[in-house]
Amino acid sequence: MKKRITSLLALAAFAVLCAACSRTAGETPAPQGGQIPAAESEENHAGQVASSGPGETENAGGQSLSQGEGTALEAENVQEPSAVYMTEDISSEGLMKVYEALEAEPAGRVAVKLSTGEPGSNYLRTELIGDLVQSLDAAIVECNTAYGGSRASTAMHYQVAEDHGYTAIADVDIMDEEGSMTLPVTGGRNLTENYVGAHFANYDYYVILSHFKGHAMAGYGGAIKNISIGIASAEGKNHIHTAGKGGSMWSAPQDPFLESMAEAGKSVADALDGRILYINVMNRLSVDCDCDGSPAEPDMHDIGILASYDPVAVDQACVDLVYEAEDGASLVNRIESRNGLHTLEHGAEIGLGNREYELISLDE
Repeated sequence: MKKRITSLLALAAFAVLCAACSRTAGETPAPQGGQIPAAESEENHAGQVASSGPGETENAGGQSLSQGEGTALEAENVQEPSAVYMTEDISSEGLMKVYEALEAEPAGRVAVKLSTGEPGSNYLRTELIGDLVQSLDAAIVECNTAYGGSRASTAMHYQVAEDHGYTAIADVDIMDEEGSMTLPVTGGRNLTENYVGAHFANYDYYVILSHFKGHAMAGYGGAIKNISIGIASAEGKNHIHTAGKGGSMWSAPQDPFLESMAEAGKSVADALDGRILYINVMNRLSVDCDCDGSPAEPDMHDIGILASYDPVAVDQACVDLVYEAEDGASLVNRIESRNGLHTLEHGAEIGLGNREYELISLDE
């Protein structure tokens, strides 16, 4: 199977050594202090961050190193590729197939974290996810938004969940209806704490079920966004968007926001200590997210369903598949215009996950 190896700290000797067995979807250098202009809401956010497009990461500093130095750094940075399972069968059966490939053994109270989606959006439909949710005897969990819309208050949010059919297949819990709880962030550049819904601690195991798509602020939305912005309380969403500085989340610097998503996501993964898995559904691939009630119509084909225990790897695999698609130009542009690959870069840097992965087809 194809493997992808990318590291922000990769050295030239390491890149040459691994070139024969690696593949790279391309990285966008992070602009320093880049900002997206203020906007009225997340849905109509039109600001852009310049990026240079996909390409191989160069070794840090560009200097040559001795053989001893290179060997030491190789030993420090080499990781085994993370397994990412994939099927092109976007159906209830396909979803069960990728879940079962992980051979997970959830115990205790299980939560399925998804986006309930604004009315009119491309949220995950119950006919696709119902069998999986019910097989886990899980609750569907979400948090309120920080940008207004139909899910800004708990009562309205529960109504949307009912309208979208989620209450018919499982109990639904708006986790921040009773406020926030705090998770520590370790190794972060921007955050020292992350505010998640107070009900987060009520569950023993999390299945992160994400609709992969574009996003007006983050460039793309997948597993990392679902465990950061998605599990954050309304208060916590602003904290992430502003990289812990507070104030308006519409005018905060872009790269610190992207880094803060990775940092908040790591606090969730650390708190669960392995009691979490990630599934991304790549259908209805609009440049706009499920927080947009009037998203752009998808102009590329559906791709499949991917699953992993590594949120960075599963998001990277999805991004790579978009870059490889002949009709993926609009979504690639959305990702690059927001410097969205920086979330993956920083996630790997702080130990949230691995950008090197093995994509394992379940259709062969």
